[in-house]
Amino acid sequence: MAATVGSALYWWAKTKGEQNAIIVAGEALTYRELQDWSSRVAREIVDRGIKPGERVGVLGPNSVTWPVVALGVLKAGAVLVPLNPRFKPAELRKVVDDAGAVLVIAPEQFSATVAQARDLGDPFDTFGFTDIAALREGERDDFRVDLAPDDPTALLFTSGSTGLSKGVICTNRTLLNIVFEATLTEEGFRPGSTSLLVLPLVFTPGLVWGLVMSTVLGGTLIIEKELDPGRAAALLGEHKVQALFGVPLIFEAISRSPEFEKADLSSLRTAIVGGAAVAPALLKRWADKGVALRQIYGMTEAGGVATATLVSEAFDHPDTCGSGSIFTETKVVRTDGTDAEPGEEGEILLRGPGVTPGYWNDPESTASALRDGWLHSGDLGTLDEGGRVKFVDRLKDLIITGGINVSPVEIERVISGIPGVEEVAVIAASDERFGETPAAIVTVKDGVDAATIVEYCDRLVADYKVPRYVVIRDEPLPRLPSGKLSKTAIRSEYRDVSERFDKVR
Repeated sequence: MAATVGSALYWWAKTKGEQNAIIVAGEALTYRELQDWSSRVAREIVDRGIKPGERVGVLGPNSVTWPVVALGVLKAGAVLVPLNPRFKPAELRKVVDDAGAVLVIAPEQFSATVAQARDLGDPFDTFGFTDIAALREGERDDFRVDLAPDDPTALLFTSGSTGLSKGVICTNRTLLNIVFEATLTEEGFRPGSTSLLVLPLVFTPGLVWGLVMSTVLGGTLIIEKELDPGRAAALLGEHKVQALFGVPLIFEAISRSPEFEKADLSSLRTAIVGGAAVAPALLKRWADKGVALRQIYGMTEAGGVATATLVSEAFDHPDTCGSGSIFTETKVVRTDGTDAEPGEEGEILLRGPGVTPGYWNDPESTASALRDGWLHSGDLGTLDEGGRVKFVDRLKDLIITGGINVSPVEIERVISGIPGVEEVAVIAASDERFGETPAAIVTVKDGVDAATIVEYCDRLVADYKVPRYVVIRDEPLPRLPSGKLSKTAIRSEYRDVSERFDKVR
């Protein structure tokens, strides 16, 4: 039996089965309960004919059932494919097809979405959370399937600059390497610690740094169904939470709540923030409560967190993201591949035990990203004299809204399908709440207006992808000599789009 998340869960159920493993909106599951329920789910998946290595999608918002199903998929030897509950049917269909998923497990309120997605392509099997709930009670059960260390265990889909979703492969080895490395520093995670998760379980922070990290380390994971800043502030003290992670939006909202001022944060030893720039004022508000926010740089391909500021440097170097980790290295290179000098801008490269072995069924993208033992991030950055990473900009043309990657190309393809739209470019607009939000710059004919574009997008893509700014222009968009749209010129012309134009939704 290889070292797996399932084998860790078995150990904690055997040695401290009465400890709470997860608490979701006040409802708790002990390690014994989580082990037994997820084992019954694993048996059900196997009994339905799912073989080791086959992909199983899990759809739905945060709930007490979602982590049980996810762990059941892993213990069945299948490959977990988390599915964003905000997906529209066409988006869901694409990820299911890219993963080659043969089964989708979802709450009943998503039955219509799942059915519509099925109708768009080849059929796949489904069953609902009601069936999962029926498996909650029963005899003690330690079922799990044998797996090898390098077997794929999860596919985490991330938007690429081409607009094509890519499934980042996580193996048993890479997942456990991420956990192991995260425990090796003084600021790191600890066995038995309590973490608070106010992010969706379906994304890398929630699944890897929330569910997997806590399960392997025998901790308690408090999962909120959505962010309630005041409640989150109170939970930090009430449960003596030791780890909190998320985008700046989360830390900002919590710090602005009335409960924050009276919250006891003395137990909080790991507070990591990333996905957007962190304002010095936000760092100070948490520092005044005795908490040093550690800025991170990372990507799904590197397990979510590749480098984080040391607590000892959090205030002296507030615009940097640390210098790697014990086993994870960073460097910045020029376009010719040679190392950049300190302060010189170049592409950020990473290597370490948590880096993905590649993209699912995509050897071309894998070969492009993983070269000579290094993961090429596609991000522009610098290193200072101390080797600390500073993120400068994205070489990839992504929008990060509320910590979620959004591909402009995907939105452009949707808008291009509207009759009367002649050309479109989607860029990032600054946003106080989400950091960035999509803005569509469009040339049209036949009376297409912003409302038409928003309504059309709203039917086909998740709400966070629908542009909040739509600029209708008469002149053609600027192009390069090759004939391609010049995104550089468009971003320059509309760099203050959020100041010059009103939001359309």
